Amino acid sequence: MTLLLGPVLRHVDDTSALIWVQTDRACRVEVLGCAADTIEVMGLHYAVVVVTGLEPDSRHPYEVHLDGERAWPRPGSPFPPSVIPTRGPAADVRQRIVFGSCRYVKLADPKQARRYGLDALDAYATRLATLPAQEWPSVLPLLGDQVYADELTPQTRRRIAGRGERHPDWPDDEIVGFEEYSGLYRDTWSDPEVRWMLSTVPTAMIFDDHDVRDDWNTSGAWRAEIARKPWWRDRVRAGLASYWIYQHLGNLTPDELAADGDWQAVQAADGDVWPLLAERADRWDAETGRGADRHKDERFSFCWELGRTRLIVIDSRNGRIVESVPRRMVSDAEFDWITERALAPGGIDHLVLGTSVPWLLPQVISDLQAAVEKAGDRPGRIGRAAEFLRQEADLEHWPAFGHSFARMADLVRAASRSRGTGPDATPPATVSVLSGDVHHSYAAVADVHAGGPGPRDGATGGTRVHQLTCSPVHNVVPGFMRVLFRVAWSRAIARVTTGLTRGTGAGRAGVAWARTSGPLFGNLIATLELDGRRATARFERPRTASTLDTAAEVALTPQAPAAPGPVAGAAVGSP
Repeated sequence: MTLLLGPVLRHVDDTSALIWVQTDRACRVEVLGCAADTIEVMGLHYAVVVVTGLEPDSRHPYEVHLDGERAWPRPGSPFPPSVIPTRGPAADVRQRIVFGSCRYVKLADPKQARRYGLDALDAYATRLATLPAQEWPSVLPLLGDQVYADELTPQTRRRIAGRGERHPDWPDDEIVGFEEYSGLYRDTWSDPEVRWMLSTVPTAMIFDDHDVRDDWNTSGAWRAEIARKPWWRDRVRAGLASYWIYQHLGNLTPDELAADGDWQAVQAADGDVWPLLAERADRWDAETGRGADRHKDERFSFCWELGRTRLIVIDSRNGRIVESVPRRMVSDAEFDWITERALAPGGIDHLVLGTSVPWLLPQVISDLQAAVEKAGDRPGRIGRAAEFLRQEADLEHWPAFGHSFARMADLVRAASRSRGTGPDATPPATVSVLSGDVHHSYAAVADVHAGGPGPRDGATGGTRVHQLTCSPVHNVVPGFMRVLFRVAWSRAIARVTTGLTRGTGAGRAGVAWARTSGPLFGNLIATLELDGRRATARFERPRTASTLDTAAEVALTPQAPAAPGPVAGAAVGSP
């Protein structure tokens, strides 16, 4: 009996936690006296163990047993024991949120490894193993491109070689089947240092395009074109089903998991559940086009309550509505849910919104995306030219969905206003939008009252709004992209391009922003430190396989006195 992958520590609250595993055969998985039977998908075996009855504000070392035999930790492990750090009053005031996106798998070939550089997440995990537990992160949101199904390593190419006789229509240079996706996740999560970190730091995940295919759901025209490929139905089924198994299930709270209709169906099914998941994947994919009929169980956006901090992660890929006007990043019904959660009662000091693609981009690129969306609605040659530019230049972030860009601005404005009286009426000190995707890292401060009356975000006591983008964790950034992004942040050029947004949703949103740090290039990992109502952001770049240097640090709030009491994660300085 072998633990092929995991344990991965996912959602954690005061008294419970979810632990995900993949095993080599059907078995019963036990953690701290709580157990779950595996489910079977295409001959592969998975379990999500709901661990309950934990003490709040505690660190609970744990082992994983398969049919009664210990499978984790491995004998002779050089790493500290895996623990479940429960939340509670002492841990709720201070949070360390470590995030990033776009992590290509580590490469064995020395030449290729040098080209991709040091893996920032791997270096962070290696350093973490040497630090006391009080300095570990509170949560690790991975914001997209956990795997690359369309950029294959030599190892993956060898693994899928020879499948042509069985699947003559499948391309030689892309992943298609579910079993092939399982190999991508195994390669990505088996790195010893990262595997240990995932076993002991609560980890949230959302997908981006490369988890399925580059430019996934860019537009209705993109969907129509890709649907004509004979292998696409197999691919999107495998991509969505593997995301649901490997990433989505652990984003749910125990109550949400128990109430999830798809999870209930899988648990009740006998034998291999691939036919069931394939049918569900068809439904998830079709909803991207229709939007209006999206069922409540098809929402991949999720919310974690972290004491005085609320983390909401938005599905900005599969949630898109691209076959109707206005184009939407998520359906209006899903955005209503996001808004309700963001403005839910209960005082918070910080609202954190995660989205794989940035809300606020370099102004020049933002203006161009808004203009292309407007032109794309026109018939004839202009509309076709706009669609070509949208796909070729990847103009498909939030500004290219003006309706949703404006709704995001409305949400942030609403969150920054006082609501009534009493201790819970004070608006959060910060609203931080965490993103990746764009292969450069930066911080930008926003004024969401730029288009009308209301307090400026820089005003004393006001909510500070920031876009924090960290990308890539481990990937190549071509030289021309570095030049492009430096130019795109030019204020002089932005004064010219702003006129392009007239009459667009982004142009009417009433948001102005300015870069406060960056652009930073190369492999980085970012940390959002929250201490009472103070907040800082730090970007770190690996110097060696176990050390990182601070590339930039940004104060997001005036540096008021720190909150008293024990630290749920003190600042991690570079050696």
